[in-house]
Amino acid sequence: MTDLHISVKKAEEITVETAPLNTGTVISIRGSVVDVRFDHQLPPIRTLLHTGTKKQIAIEVFSQLDAHRIRCIALTPTQGLARGMLVEDTGKPLQAPVGKEILSRMFDVFGNTIDQKAPLKEVQWRSVHNEPPALERRSTKTQVFETGIKVIDVLMPLERGGKAGLFGGAGVGKTVLLTEMIHNMVGQHAGVSIFCGIGERCREGEELYREMRDAGVLDNMVMMFGQMNEPPGARFRVGHAALTMAEYFRDDEHRDVLLLVDNIFRFIQAGMEVSGLMGQMPARLGYQPTMGTELSQLEERIANTGSGAITSIQAVYVPADDFTDPAAVHTFSHLSASIVLSRKRASEGLYPAIDPLQSSSKMATPSIIGRRHYDLAQDIRRTLAQYTELKDIIAMLGMEQLSPEDHKVVGRARRLERFLTQPFFTTEQFTGMSGKLVSLDDALDGCERILKDEFEDYPESALYMIGAIDEAHKKHKPLGAKENQHATSVHDA
Repeated sequence: MTDLHISVKKAEEITVETAPLNTGTVISIRGSVVDVRFDHQLPPIRTLLHTGTKKQIAIEVFSQLDAHRIRCIALTPTQGLARGMLVEDTGKPLQAPVGKEILSRMFDVFGNTIDQKAPLKEVQWRSVHNEPPALERRSTKTQVFETGIKVIDVLMPLERGGKAGLFGGAGVGKTVLLTEMIHNMVGQHAGVSIFCGIGERCREGEELYREMRDAGVLDNMVMMFGQMNEPPGARFRVGHAALTMAEYFRDDEHRDVLLLVDNIFRFIQAGMEVSGLMGQMPARLGYQPTMGTELSQLEERIANTGSGAITSIQAVYVPADDFTDPAAVHTFSHLSASIVLSRKRASEGLYPAIDPLQSSSKMATPSIIGRRHYDLAQDIRRTLAQYTELKDIIAMLGMEQLSPEDHKVVGRARRLERFLTQPFFTTEQFTGMSGKLVSLDDALDGCERILKDEFEDYPESALYMIGAIDEAHKKHKPLGAKENQHATSVHDA
């Protein structure tokens, strides 16, 4: 009886091992678009397939054309692929590794390690296509997330578990600001940080890895990159793969996650390329007609639940500085805070080059940040807005034509602009100034004292690129003190 049982078991194992895979044949290749014919069983949409001479080419099912043909998008380069080649159905979608072992490592979209260290051994693999958490699972608590950057904490506070966007054109400092936030937050952030580079340059990825390692924060960080030289299919899926890792830490480990995305526009752009390759009719300005849906599928997964929170900070490239561009407009609608970077402020040397009048946050209400903070933020905005209005008069007629009250407003606004600049840790090697981390209380105290004209006798340069307001005393003596000193020396002579 036992021998018969063993022989039956062996026969079952043999049948399982030799069971034929669901295979198809390549019938057409157009760049990254591959059409495949399956005679027996058609793979579902989003299934991962392998083809090529060594099964090195990965393609994902995008649409089913008829009962036997599917259209796929390649996630790897298609060099060497020819018609008639066999295609193997993996029977599952693209998957990402999850588990404690992924911490301090760098991955590509397939979950392969790309940091020149030993490959992972004991990890789980999960589908990158997950549904957002249901409304009843979401948390409704609101809590401010401090960054240590004065202008952000005072005027556009971020939400713990919210989504913040850094908007700006090319070269205004989005990546620098994002890197500074990583430096400031990862040190004080008890949870896990996941950096997702969509359409990143290899230089940026290597620099970030080195900086995080030198700062000693790599142990609680995961990095995932879909680089610019990769096909659009890989760049389109890298955000979903990083989110799968974030969801594991939130739902299974019950930890807070900081998800940093650079750059969400590249995700939209990859979707646009995929859509064009698939032959879909483009919508306005060449964007794909499904852009809103694709962005929502990604953004809605970033949420607070009872077990943990995913706080996301996303860099958003704005084409030609046009904030009415559909990519910027669609991204705006998902965010709890919008930080707009201005080329004009960058040209004036006011770094971080954040435009305080265009930037906003839904957290800036008295019930969340408190009455004193709210009133101060409104006073600062009002002062800066008045200064903006007076700039035309100053340009045409000069400062002499302003009333004494307007003179004071201009002075306060210019001092506030300079106080809200800050030296960054990540730019020390370029500026020669050591970085500063400023608490919210110190930032509010400084703004309040400037609005009360306490620093009226100080030169504007005394408030430029400092941390807390008291550093202005060390940097410069008041103008009045210098004049008195000069008058005394003349009298003695």
